[in-house]
Amino acid sequence: RMAARRALKAVLVDLNGTLHVEDSAVPGAQEALKRQDPFFLVPLDRAPVSIRFVTNTTKECKRDLLDRLTKLGFDITENEIFTSLTAARNLVEQKQVRPLLLVDDKALPDFTGIPTDNPNAVVVGLAPEHFHYGMMNKAFRLVLDGAPLIAIHKARYFKRKDGLSLGPGPFVVGLEYATDSKATVVGKPEKTFFLEALRGTGCAPEEAVMIGDDCRDDVGGAQNVGMRGILVKTGKYRPADEDKINPAPYLTCENFPAAVEHILEHLL
Repeated sequence: RMAARRALKAVLVDLNGTLHVEDSAVPGAQEALKRQDPFFLVPLDRAPVSIRFVTNTTKECKRDLLDRLTKLGFDITENEIFTSLTAARNLVEQKQVRPLLLVDDKALPDFTGIPTDNPNAVVVGLAPEHFHYGMMNKAFRLVLDGAPLIAIHKARYFKRKDGLSLGPGPFVVGLEYATDSKATVVGKPEKTFFLEALRGTGCAPEEAVMIGDDCRDDVGGAQNVGMRGILVKTGKYRPADEDKINPAPYLTCENFPAAVEHILEHLL
């Protein structure tokens, strides 16, 4: 079955947990991105494949995220990054709504120009400072009155330097439960997120591979649209995560450098 697949044309790479954890790079990740492939004699990021860095992070705007990655030694350009914040903004503009933004203050620049007075929609990202009773109750009342509930993503948890921490998912589900409604989700693992990320690469999902540390959102989501999914054992990975999805990951490997090794040896 795999032999019938078309040649690889695009690689989607998760960021936090895969290339870095907060302000620490995964060992060898920068070098892996520049690996010399003996066949093509060019680095992976200059090989005849498109690279996109796709992330559900809502803790910071794209500009700050790029700055963080640059300081960590990654050679990445802004147009190579596709975030769930971008996807959320696109949806807000399509719906022409005024959102109550439950996102970290550092993420607000990605919503510059979006009207937020007298809100008639609720957008939920990772917002530890805003996840208190007063703000959640305000969101609850809006949704109860018919405001659309937009979840930037529904991750259960993510990896910080001090350990695993609650993601926005439990708070979104709480609002869904209390209002008897369903959120529109824009980030991973939604099919539209992966298809949007591939837009402009000129390749079909069957010609792409996704590398990430979240078995459900990164790997499962990618495989649901027809991509290959590579799970790395860094970031939020926990033993037996690969058993949580069906079909299982195309490949599970120790880290991003090992994933790059496999791609260069077997998929290009």
